Amino acid sequence: MEPTRRIAIVTGGARGIGRAIVTAFAARGIVSVIADIDLAAAEKAAEEIRQTGAEAVAIKVDLSRTDEIVQLVAETIARYGRLDILVNNAAILSNTPYDQITEMEWDGVLDINLRAVLFATREALKPMIAQGWGRIISVSSLAGRSGGISVGPAYVASKAAVIGLTRHLARKVARNRITVNAVAPGTTETDIIKGFTAEEMVAINNSIPLGRLGKPEEIAETVAFLASDSAAFITGAVIDINGGMYMG
Repeated sequence: MEPTRRIAIVTGGARGIGRAIVTAFAARGIVSVIADIDLAAAEKAAEEIRQTGAEAVAIKVDLSRTDEIVQLVAETIARYGRLDILVNNAAILSNTPYDQITEMEWDGVLDINLRAVLFATREALKPMIAQGWGRIISVSSLAGRSGGISVGPAYVASKAAVIGLTRHLARKVARNRITVNAVAPGTTETDIIKGFTAEEMVAINNSIPLGRLGKPEEIAETVAFLASDSAAFITGAVIDINGGMYMG
C-alpha cells in the first residue's frame, strides 16, 4: 500500500533553489524536512510553508559533519516513520582560480558539495531500501558539465563528481525501486550570483541562448517531477536546465 504522503529531506532548503523545491513539494502534498545550517532561515521557510496549510519542519545540520547527517535522517524517521525523497541541494560556491586556491578552501567546498552528498545519500538509502521505494535527486551544475565559466576548480570538480556519483548509485539501487538522478542548472537568480562581478554577469547573460538567467522555480519543477511516480522509469539521468548554454 502506497503512503498517503511522501516525506522529503531537502538540504540547503532555506533559500534559493532549495526553498523553491520545498514550495513545489508543498504544492504536491509532500512534507519537507528543511535541513540547513541556518536554523533561523530554515524555521522561517518552514513557517511560511505551514501558513499555506502544508507541512514542513526545520532541522539544523552541518553537512560537513557525518554524525549530524546521520542524526538528520534518524530524526526524520523518528518523526514520520519513513523517508521517501532526498534532495542534495546544499552547496558552496567557489570562484578562486586553480593557482590561488588553498587546501583549506578546496577541502571545504568538496566536503559540502560532494562528500555530504554521498553520506546523506547513504543514510537515506537505508530506510528507502527497507521500504522498497525512494527518490534521490542531487543538484549538480552547468559547471560540472562544461568546465565552468567564472567559477573555480573546486566547484567545477565537485559538481562534475556529483554526476558520476549519481550514475554509480543509480545502478546500485535500481532493483529496490529507488531512482537516483541529478539536475544541472545553469546560472540561476539566487543569492549565489552575488559572488560574480558586474562584468561576469554581463558575460554570462550574453552567453545564454535564451537570453536570461534561470529561475529557482524552473529548477524546482523539474526536481518535483523526478520525485514523482511519473518519473519511475528515469534513473541515472542528468537533466540540463540552462537556457541552452550546454547541449550535450
